[in-house]
Formats: sequence, C-alpha cells, structure tokens
Amino acid sequence: MNHSQQHVGRPQARGTDRSLARRAELIAIGRKLFADTSYDTLSMDDIAKQARVAKGLIYYYFKSKRGYYLAIIEDSVADLISRAAGGLELPPEERVHRTIDSYLCYAEQHQAAYRAIITGGVGFDAEVLAIRDGVREAILETIAEGVYGRRKVAPLPRMALLGWLCSVEGATLDWIDHQALPRDVMRELLVKMLGGALRAIEDLDPSYPAPPGRPPGMSEERGSADPRSK
Repeated sequence: MNHSQQHVGRPQARGTDRSLARRAELIAIGRKLFADTSYDTLSMDDIAKQARVAKGLIYYYFKSKRGYYLAIIEDSVADLISRAAGGLELPPEERVHRTIDSYLCYAEQHQAAYRAIITGGVGFDAEVLAIRDGVREAILETIAEGVYGRRKVAPLPRMALLGWLCSVEGATLDWIDHQALPRDVMRELLVKMLGGALRAIEDLDPSYPAPPGRPPGMSEERGSADPRSK
C-alpha cells in the first residue's frame, strides 16, 4: 500500500511542477503583452491569440482577465522588491545606493509594469493599490534597515522616509517618460534627497541619528552640507 502511494505521488509532483512552470510562462507572456498594449484594449481572445494558447487555459490558471492582470502585477512587484532588497552583505551606505540604483533599473527596464504598480493600474483598482502599498512598505523597510539597522522605525522617521519615497515615485515616473537625466545622476540626486530627509529626522528626533561617518547624500564634512553650520 505504501509503495502504491509513493508511485501515485511522484506523477502528481511532476504535474505540479509543470503547472507552476506553465503559469509562470503565461505570466511572462502577459508582462510583454501589457507592456505594449493597455489593459482595456486587450480582450481575452486577443490575449489567447497573441500568447498562442487556448483561452480556456488562461481561465484555468487565473479565472478571469482581471485575475491574470493581478497575477502579472504581483509577479512584477516580487521582481522589483527582490532587486531593491538585495545587497545585505554591503555596508549601509553602499546598500542604500544599490537599493536606489536597482529601483531605477527596474523602472527603466519594465516601464509599463512600474507605471501600473505606482499609479494603481486599472481605474484605481483597490487590489492593485493594495499591492502598491505593499511595495512601499517593503522598500521603506529596506531603506530603514540600511540606514538604522532595523526594519521597523517610529512614526516620525517612517513618515519622513515615506515622504521621500513618494517623491522618488513621482520623480521616477517623470524620469522614465522623459529620460532627461542619466541614471547615475538620477540615482545620486535621490540619494542626496534621502540625506536631507535623514538630517531632518535627526533634528526632530535625536534618537534616530543619521548614520555615522558619511550618511547618504552628505558631503565629507557635515558642515559643508548642513546650513546650520553657516
């Protein structure tokens, strides 16, 4: 009986692996489709035709066009967070630089997905907005850990970092539309803006000092970057 159960289990495992692979393949196809065409323009028939699959297969995995779209957004979010949250082995300042650079790289290379994540996708879809809020929280925690050594911080530093991140989102949307600045210049600008936010946090709550040494966005000598020194 046990041998029989083992033999039955193996094909099921292979079937599950194939299903996951097929689902991932459909999501990859969808990311390309929605990168070139708006959500409202694409029908399920169009999607199935361009993906060269039966429409029923998409319904089988995702239930609906909206379910398919949400799965694509969630996959894009996971990719963005994975890129931004890497570099755990780096010193704090280098990790912050890497986080911001990875964020910009993602936005530049996956413009449609980035716009959908940040703007809320289709008609301010509540579920897409919830996904966006999750992205913000993950990025905030990544920055907080890089700066303060912990992911959860008090309301004041959290609000300051959130304000900075919202400005990053708006600036990045404009940047991918116009490409007025090279990515390395854009990255350094955002890093220096973060340095200003960190100094404001320290002024208002000394229990959250800016990182020792040279915090992100601060010049070699603090006095040259701090207007209070003049």
